[in-house]
Amino acid sequence: MSMPPYYASPEQIMKDRADYARRNIARGRPVAVLGYEGGIAFVAENQSRSLHKISEIYDRVAFAAVGKYNEFENLRVAGVRYADLRGYSYDRSDVTARGLANAYAQTLGAVFTSEPKPLEVELAVAEVGTTPEGDQIFRLTYDGSVGDEGSFVAMGGAAEQITAGLQESWRAGMTLSEALGLAASLLSRESGNGAAEETVLGPAQLEVAILDRQRPRRAFRRLAGPLLERLLTPDDPTTDVPAIDDTRPGMHDTLTGDAQTAGDAQSTGEPNGGEPDPA
Repeated sequence: MSMPPYYASPEQIMKDRADYARRNIARGRPVAVLGYEGGIAFVAENQSRSLHKISEIYDRVAFAAVGKYNEFENLRVAGVRYADLRGYSYDRSDVTARGLANAYAQTLGAVFTSEPKPLEVELAVAEVGTTPEGDQIFRLTYDGSVGDEGSFVAMGGAAEQITAGLQESWRAGMTLSEALGLAASLLSRESGNGAAEETVLGPAQLEVAILDRQRPRRAFRRLAGPLLERLLTPDDPTTDVPAIDDTRPGMHDTLTGDAQTAGDAQSTGEPNGGEPDPA
């Protein structure tokens, strides 16, 4: 006796795929992207020093993601190739966050509708402008939906609670120190998972980067070490980053706060990327 062919309605298939993607993305450690007076800040809960949730894509464009590492790392690499090819073929100014977001949306949407399993990723693409009004932050979900988020966005675990906190406390014209303190506080609040005592996330548990509005070309800079610790300390007078970069081998344009000479203050390194699997 032959069995009847298996059938599921398109609505049920799409619903199952969406539930699967949302459930796994929610397991990822959160990321917050928010504007401040001097640019755009990215703050992620990430204890890995080599696998990053936040990456440089092009001159003034950066990328943040949560979800499954191998899937969004492929998207990051594809974004770098897209930006390099477009900038080389036309002009560097033709590489924009909006164009990159549209390219990612097409890929995510095609996989969601035609492949058995959707990509378990959520992305943020940001571009810093010459003024705060020119900043752009786009959020892309697993099904290819694109949202222009304006001034801030949160992704991953407890994204709704972090977004609510940003809506309540974020304001235009914040200093970098204020923006990082707000993001770290919200991520710490949700990291405790309802514990009686709030888990305080410090520089060792956070991955932080910025798009610096004042830089003429490559705006992406990672923050780490004593400088990040000072920026996260409320009573410290440090409110912004210095105008020099850490160019030691392997630092990839990271500002640590260590003393340097003027001759060492040149930007080097290639874009980084990646994120550990959600936990």
